Amino acid sequence: MFVASLALLFAERYCRDSFNSRRFQTLVEMKLQCDVEIVNRMLPTCGMRNRGKGTRAMLSIGKHLDKTSERNNIYLMICTAKDRTGSKYKLKGNIEKFFTWFVDEGKATMRLKEPAVDICLSKVDSNSLKNFLSAARLANSGSDLSSLPLCTLTPVRARDVEQLKKKLAIVSKKDYPLTSNFPYSLEQLQVSYCKLSRMDMRMLSLKALRKLDLSHNHIKKLPATIGDLGCLSELVLHNNHLESFSEALCLSTLQQTLQLLDLRQNRLQSLPSKFCQLRELVNLKLDDNRLVCLPFHIGRLSKLRFLSAAHNQLAVLPCDFRKLSLENLDLFGNPFADPNPLDHTIQLKFPLPLQEIASRAVLNFRIPYGPHLIPVHMCCDLEVAKTCDCGSVCVNFYIRTAVSMNLHQVSHTVVLVDNMGGTNAPVQQHFCSLSCYSEFLDSSFHRGLR
Repeated sequence: MFVASLALLFAERYCRDSFNSRRFQTLVEMKLQCDVEIVNRMLPTCGMRNRGKGTRAMLSIGKHLDKTSERNNIYLMICTAKDRTGSKYKLKGNIEKFFTWFVDEGKATMRLKEPAVDICLSKVDSNSLKNFLSAARLANSGSDLSSLPLCTLTPVRARDVEQLKKKLAIVSKKDYPLTSNFPYSLEQLQVSYCKLSRMDMRMLSLKALRKLDLSHNHIKKLPATIGDLGCLSELVLHNNHLESFSEALCLSTLQQTLQLLDLRQNRLQSLPSKFCQLRELVNLKLDDNRLVCLPFHIGRLSKLRFLSAAHNQLAVLPCDFRKLSLENLDLFGNPFADPNPLDHTIQLKFPLPLQEIASRAVLNFRIPYGPHLIPVHMCCDLEVAKTCDCGSVCVNFYIRTAVSMNLHQVSHTVVLVDNMGGTNAPVQQHFCSLSCYSEFLDSSFHRGLR
């Protein structure tokens, strides 16, 4: 496909100039691998119907000896597994119409005059399809044969017309494709141990991709355009050099598709506040990073069932952690300390600023808000509001402490937090006023006496 694209660029740019210069001495055969259905437009008049199903085929545009005129002309050849010698169709002045409404989805149709057939193409990379159709248009327009760098059509190999490839695993740098594209039909792709420093942008054209495994590479940053993979449900990135996770990914189509995210053995220190927009997540793996905190609104991941964040730098869990409902939880090897309710951070003013009062009122009374109504920075503040024991909300002014929580409250199975057999971990707790904090201390004291 790369060679075909290159030849097409040459042909389109210089077909009306001098093609006889030395730069065009190399002959190529333009090829396209796709599903093909040949619809005979005369069948309905005979009371017959087409099969209505495409066949995997290799399409080629090249030179072929016309037996009637005994001259070389440009033909389209269609080869299948059953007919590797191929059926040939003359192109010059023989294409009645191109149907390209769905070319971005990898579908198009060429209507020929003689014979009266429609050649329907599908399941192909959209860019390769556009290049191939451009070459067909040039051939149909009657460009000088000597001006086009085309070779003589030849039968294809068996592997060129084999069925769509769904899975591909590349686990060695020497096997990594440099001059050819990844198969357009891939649903699972693994590229490991190839020392990639960034994601190959050719992967972004794999619209059917459901699982992408880029583990054991040297990737430092993910492109935001990875969110364009509209079917991606599993993203495996363990053992790379990731230092951040883009907020743009959290706001992409991954919100509706991503179910497994493996970020183990990277260099992450935090995750963006929008991370919890990935609400379809079922399995999240964060082990062996440098995380000092988990996302504030992690409780919004209502479908999350498996969470592992072992061997990080977590000292306390966010208060929203209580809302999780997990099947398996692993927080082993984090520097959790026994919480003391008397150790607290007071961030209050007396009286409360007007902005804090207004912000609390907006949230407590569930008043709609947005960047079209209030400044963006205020929207961000409201997004990370805290809930007090009394049920009220506090935004920027509160008292914060930590309390011990048995992790079995949020997970059926819990890996021990430490080597001492503990399953408790400290969880943040916020209070909207001194009176709420005092009531909490009193109740804690009475529970201690019992």
